Formats: sequence, C-alpha cells, structure tokens
Amino acid sequence: MSPRARSVTIVDVAAEAGVSKSAVSRALAGQGEVSPEVRERVEAAALKLGYVVNSMAQGLRTRTRILGAVLRDMTRPYYGVLATALEQQAEERDYRLITVVGGAELTPASAVRALRTLVSLRVDGIVLSSAQLSVEELVPVVARVPLTSVGRRESVEGASFISADDAGAGADLAAHLMALGHRRIAVLGVDASYSLSQNLRTVAMAEAVRGAGGEARWYPVPSDRDVRAQVAHIVGERWATAIMCPTDEAAVGALEELHRAGLEVPRDLSVTGLDAQSPLATPLLGLTTFRQPVPEMGRAAIDDLVERLEGGALPREQVLRGELVVGRTTGPPSLAE
Repeated sequence: MSPRARSVTIVDVAAEAGVSKSAVSRALAGQGEVSPEVRERVEAAALKLGYVVNSMAQGLRTRTRILGAVLRDMTRPYYGVLATALEQQAEERDYRLITVVGGAELTPASAVRALRTLVSLRVDGIVLSSAQLSVEELVPVVARVPLTSVGRRESVEGASFISADDAGAGADLAAHLMALGHRRIAVLGVDASYSLSQNLRTVAMAEAVRGAGGEARWYPVPSDRDVRAQVAHIVGERWATAIMCPTDEAAVGALEELHRAGLEVPRDLSVTGLDAQSPLATPLLGLTTFRQPVPEMGRAAIDDLVERLEGGALPREQVLRGELVVGRTTGPPSLAE
C-alpha cells in the first residue's frame, strides 16, 4: 500500500474525476442529484484511489451485511457449484450475497467493472473467482475492502486466498496413469494467461510424468473448450497411449474427437479430466478425474470474510485438497511399451 493511497482525500477523488468536491460527496453518499455519468466517473476515481473503501476501513459508514461475489463463467459447472456454496454459507452467516456473473467468459475488464459496481453498492466484502484477473490489478480494493480470491493463488498483502491444490491434482492423475503402465502421455496444456489454475495443473501433469521416468509431450490449446484439433493431431501421430486434459469439459471434447476417429477409450487411448463437478461428474459418463473441493472452497471464502469483518481475523491463504476419482476412461495401455 503506497503512502499516497493511505492519505487520499476527497480532493484527490474530485481531481481524478474532474468534478467538484460536493459532487464527489453526493455521488459517494448516494444523496442529492448526480447524473449517472458523473456518478460513474466518481466511483471509478474513488475505486482507483482507494477513497471509498478507505472510508469503510475508517468506520465512516454502517455495515450493510451484504457481501459481493464476482464469478467468471456461469456456463461452467464449477462456477455453478461455487455460487450455490457461497449463497448457502452467506445465508448461514446471516449475510446477503450479490453475485455478478459472466454469461460466458467474464473478461478482466468486465470483472473490474463488476467490482466497481459492488463497491458503489457498499458491500462489506467481496469474493472474487476469476482465473484471468490478477489481484495485483485490484490493489485499491484489496488494500481496504476485505477481499477473498477463490481458485487462484496470489501474493498480494491484505487479501485472502482459497485455492485447490491444482498441482497436487495434476500429479495424482499422472501417478494413476503411470501405475497403469503408461509411459507416453500427451498433455493438453493451457497457458497461464487464459487460466492460471489450469496451467498449474497441466504443468504438474507433465512434470510428474517425466519425474517418474515417463515421456510427456505438451500440446498447447487456446482453452479447455478448444481441444479437438490437438486431439486429432495426437491421434494422427499414434504415439501417446493416454491424454491428460486440464478440465472435465476438455476431456469430453477429447472423448468426442476420439469417438469420431473410431477409437475406443480406454482400449486405444486413456483419457483423464479434472474438476469432477456435476453434471460431468456423473458415473454414467465414468470419467477418470480429480474432484476439486469446490463447495468447501465456497464455504471457506464466506467464513473468511465474515471472520475478518466481525472478528478482526487476518487475511490468510488456504489450500484445500480434493480426491482422485477412477472411472472407466483409463486402463492399461493396449500395447507393451
């Protein structure tokens, strides 16, 4: 936190927004007549400089008992499960929850706008779950509004982080394949700019295979929803005996491409996913995957915020372990290596 952020005043906000001090006061207090355009400029300036949340920290307003949440993509089962856990735990702790979600991918710019909206609504704390948006981009908020990031590890002072052990999950899946006898394994790799958590788990998969004496080839994919071209390439090479995917959704895409190619799983190729959140976790599908503790992460995030708000608890990082789920999509390689 910079010295300037600690001493920010209403004059700073007015200068940043290009309006008068009285306009800033009216916009932030929600009183008097202020045009939507001016209110947006003032809120953006206050968020950038930390003024709104600084007032919160100084106890200059009454608690609302409302928490905010920003979730990346509600079309994914992961975020649906997380949203349910957050809502239920907030109600359990006697708080209301306002959730801002993406109908598809919530871009970093959209996430920042969502946070700006939540701050203007004067929520007491915020849960952020966006694999693309780094908390480094949100220092003005993190420095003064209790904020807990879910699903992404960070190193920003003043924020809490609840994450799954993505690297451990990837390593456990790799160990499972190695125990079955696989030694040539294709890893569908995701770049950290798309998803830090998916990148961590796929890097761990490749490293664990190589560390155990196997050979892992990295096949970059633009996203876990765009894997079919690389799967077709893997099939054409006829090298790998198993394909490791960053998510269950990617695994389903791989299974569909293998079916189109006339191959059987696991006879011809084994396939693993990762996440194990309904509906892709159904035993009918039978994915070999790793169940991430998403409901537990959601409950822990709400508890963390409430304990910081009511009990003065310090920000902390929690890493929660999941469990390996062995299904019908993995088996021993059909040919001796």
